[in-house]
Amino acid sequence: MITTDFVPGSPCWLDLGAPDVQAAAAFYGAVLGWDYESMGEGEDMEGGMFRKDGKSVAGLGKLTEEGARSAWMIYYRVADADATTQAVRDAGGTVRVPPRDLGEWGRMAQYSDPLGGQFAVWQPGTDTGVELVDEPGSLCWTELYTTDAAAAREFYGGLFGWQFSDMEMPGGGGGTYTLITPAGLPEDRMHGGLMELSAKDLAAAQGRPYWHPVFAVADCDAAVAQVTANGGTVQMGPVDAEGVGRMAVCLDPANADFVLLTPTQD
Repeated sequence: MITTDFVPGSPCWLDLGAPDVQAAAAFYGAVLGWDYESMGEGEDMEGGMFRKDGKSVAGLGKLTEEGARSAWMIYYRVADADATTQAVRDAGGTVRVPPRDLGEWGRMAQYSDPLGGQFAVWQPGTDTGVELVDEPGSLCWTELYTTDAAAAREFYGGLFGWQFSDMEMPGGGGGTYTLITPAGLPEDRMHGGLMELSAKDLAAAQGRPYWHPVFAVADCDAAVAQVTANGGTVQMGPVDAEGVGRMAVCLDPANADFVLLTPTQD
């Protein structure tokens, strides 16, 4: 489970780059019950903060990178963004955004892993990260679809010290799903997973690996109905995954991917 007592290597923040900030704010407000707090003024607002019950759950910004697709970016906590940046280079990754300070809040950097999967890190200052997780309307899991699971394990394990364990894919369809737990923590603190897919199955990112968020919802079917009613599409589901819950893989109107999950109750 993801918690807000963030440790090195745990997901602590996420934001969405969207071509139309107002449209994205309206969509996720309808689907996840989020309130949007703009950092700008007027119709040309460039971005801001999503909140659920008054607590921060994600960020939203204008997609400005030429040729980039609209997508969620997941940030992992680190103690030193500069040292992490050097470690990314040493391990064959690419620095997309060099470390930079965001006021007193913290220091961030963005990267691509050696296979092309994009991710980011956050070195906290006064802001440690999102304030609500693992509850309806908030982040509850992170997931990497990659073309080489062994290479991904080597890269991220070396970078963050993650612990890995494998399980068979739910539903009896075959395949292996790798569970991720921060270094030194028990498996009840696992925060994500990775899965190997062929490039043709990664159409959302033109065949490149990609991370996406999983959002908890109280009623997966009701949330999916809001996805389609508000211009999004459903790639898979809703389906029941044994031991996991009821889930659906979705795209927002700008084709940013995410998963909705109503977890199985213990």
